[in-house]
Formats: sequence, C-alpha cells, structure tokens
Amino acid sequence: MRTPKKTLPAAVAALTAALLALGVGSARTGSAQTTQSDTSVKPTVVLVHGAWADGSSWSAVTSKLQSAGYTVDVVANPLRGLSTDALYLRDLLATITGPVVLVGHSYGGMVTTSAATGNPNVKALVYVDAFIPDQGDSIGSLAAAQPGSELDPNSSITTVPIHDAGGNVVNADVYIKPNLFAGLFAGGIPAKQAAVLAATQRPLTASTLSETLAGVPAWKTIPSWDVIGTADKVLPPAAQQIMAQRAGAHITKVDAPHLSMISDPDAVTGVIVDAARATR
Repeated sequence: MRTPKKTLPAAVAALTAALLALGVGSARTGSAQTTQSDTSVKPTVVLVHGAWADGSSWSAVTSKLQSAGYTVDVVANPLRGLSTDALYLRDLLATITGPVVLVGHSYGGMVTTSAATGNPNVKALVYVDAFIPDQGDSIGSLAAAQPGSELDPNSSITTVPIHDAGGNVVNADVYIKPNLFAGLFAGGIPAKQAAVLAATQRPLTASTLSETLAGVPAWKTIPSWDVIGTADKVLPPAAQQIMAQRAGAHITKVDAPHLSMISDPDAVTGVIVDAARATR
C-alpha cells in the first residue's frame, strides 16, 4: 500500500519543523565553540553594497577576509529607500551574536549609519567611498554640499517608472547609463570587468535620493574608519574628507575610483582588519 504524498502545505510545515529542530532561524554566531567573552573571537564582518552594485562588488574583499579567518556576511541591500533598507539591515544584524564590524560602500554608508544605532554588538563602522550622514542629511544634500562629482543627473542616468496596481507612477528606478558607467565608477578596472559591472548594476529608487536620516547617526557612539578613493569621480574626495572628519573617523586614502574595494581590495581589507582588531 502506497503512502499518500504530502500536500504542499504539509510538506512546507514539515520542512519548517525540521529546520527549527536544527536551530535554523535562531541567532547566528561565527563559531559554535566560542563565546562573545572569549577574546580570541574575531568579529563578524558585515559588508553592505551601495547603489548600482550588488554583493559581488565585495567578492575580492570577502575572499581575503575569509582567508584571514573572519566570518563574513554580504548583505543584499534592497535599494528601495533609506528607512526600509536600514530596517532590513537592522533585522539582519539582530540575528548575529557577538561583535560586528559593519562596512558600507557609497549609499551603503547611509544605510549602515542608520541601522547600527542602538545595536551594542556593532563595535566598529567602516566607510568605503561612502556617504557618512548626520541627522537630517540626504544623499542629495550631501552630494550638493561639495562640487566635483561627474555624475550628472541630467546626462548620466536613465529611469524606469514604477507603477502601482492602478497604473499610477509612484516612483522610478534609477540606472547609470552603461556607456558611462566605467568612466564614472570603474577607472583602472579592466574594461571587460567594468562592462559586466555596468550590465549587472541594480537600481536605486529615485525617492531615496531625497530621503533624510531620521535618527541619531551610529558614528556618534561607535568608532569609525573611512577609506577615501582619491580618484573617485562619483563622490568627490573633498566631500568624503569633510564627512569623515565630522564623524571622527580614522582616514585612509587610496589611489582608487569609487569602486575601490574592487580596484584595491588589499587596502580596503587592511582597513577592515584594523577596525576588527580594535574591537578585541
């Protein structure tokens, strides 16, 4: 006599029960054999990408950190808006036990600055060619504060309208024009690699550009480090310097474009390791 096949809901329920029995969904930790009080425990490094990128932009840095013995989480930043992106990251951080070094690139710096506030496990912030906002700042206001960016919203971007169920345009997805991507973001990166980055870019919603940081920035209470790419054509080095000094960050300058973690992963990894060592 054949055993009846489980229905889909029953199968899902059985799988869920099995995962819960294994501890899946509970707080994660870098090691099952160590505790936060053990000074030998290395912090988990959480990497957050910015707009017009994805988690693969951290691939080289991730590999180097893992080779050095660090647990690494690369966040799939939703890029749907500062408040929602920060909430997503805040919820992810809540699943990690033990110390965390939180790293944000470009717009990712806006997200990490919001999400880390009030989380006692986040021991260090690292900014990489990133926005470092204060309360009330937006990408737009920070970008306008210092001249020098070659990312011209009138000529560098294309938009795709976002409609609601009734057919009304409620927002737009913003992309960088592929033929301009390499020159703006990827100077010094091999042309074939830059072309792939342009083709795989993920958009940012247009409304995010004017959304302000609502709460107290995390750098007010958490020590920070900053990598400034001196060849950055998107976020001018002078603007990065001002934000970093305001945050009291430890500053490292590298001869790199906006995607410095791709062009110079050794330097970026080195700063993250410095921050991690300072937490122990």
